[in-house]
Amino acid sequence: MNVNNVINGQDMKKKFHGFDLNIPSLQVPKGFATALIGENGAGKTTLLNILAGIRLDYKGKLTYFDESHTLEDETVKDLIGYTGPGNYYLPNWTVSQVKTISELLFENFSPKRFDALCEELGISIHDRNMQNKKVTALSDGMRMKLMLAGVLARDTKLLILDEPASPLDPLMRDKLCELIRDYLERGNGETSVFFSTHNISDMENVTDYAIIMEHGTIVEQGFVEDLKEKYILVKGEKEDIAAAKKILYSCSVNQYGFEGICLASNMDQLAGMDVSFETPSLSQISIAVMKANTKLQMKFA
Repeated sequence: MNVNNVINGQDMKKKFHGFDLNIPSLQVPKGFATALIGENGAGKTTLLNILAGIRLDYKGKLTYFDESHTLEDETVKDLIGYTGPGNYYLPNWTVSQVKTISELLFENFSPKRFDALCEELGISIHDRNMQNKKVTALSDGMRMKLMLAGVLARDTKLLILDEPASPLDPLMRDKLCELIRDYLERGNGETSVFFSTHNISDMENVTDYAIIMEHGTIVEQGFVEDLKEKYILVKGEKEDIAAAKKILYSCSVNQYGFEGICLASNMDQLAGMDVSFETPSLSQISIAVMKANTKLQMKFA
């Protein structure tokens, strides 16, 4: 598939004590929802902070929308919406102040759209008690919903969302997927979403492209449908485990046999074994790739 990129990065590096972010090349496709997948500590937040302009102490080249735009261009910043963990809004702000201050900070912020989104997300914006409630008094899930309402009320071309699903309940995660898809559809190919997650199963149905990170670098990436052709889910009998393990990225064993992920190009090495093949989910592929690259001590059954 021939697509343009909304983000292009080259030779991106950032050193911490005991951790190195080292990404030779980064491309985020335009017009799609891209998931940044990885275990805790893989470098997802560091990368997103760089992309959002929060962290500037890095090496490398980073451009947006086309090769000539950088974050030094104020018009580019206005086209990017960001949500992240921590004190995204000041703790002493009230819900009504979030609306007022957002309108002052961003010319492309719509108060009417904000109110509609709040109601849609279950935030009673017209209730006086809610209006006067401080951000610090909100639950983690409610704060995330408020952040999402704030960023989606702006007229942007790119959303960068750091773990938006983590504090949300299952129903709200489904709603988040709906909001992301609506944002992309309204953009008619001109809007893009880049979000991080360490649990892809709840966000898989909205993910078009996946980038998998481990210990500071990208270890796999591609459109989801392409990844599902690249990898295959193998199920077989216990007597074939030893031979199959030689080509499996991951393997789990139960009383009936085993299952694991391998490259589809290696399927011929399983010839003669009593095995079956299925198309894996993105979650299964991601876990297998992470297991193959993690520094954790993993038991390979």
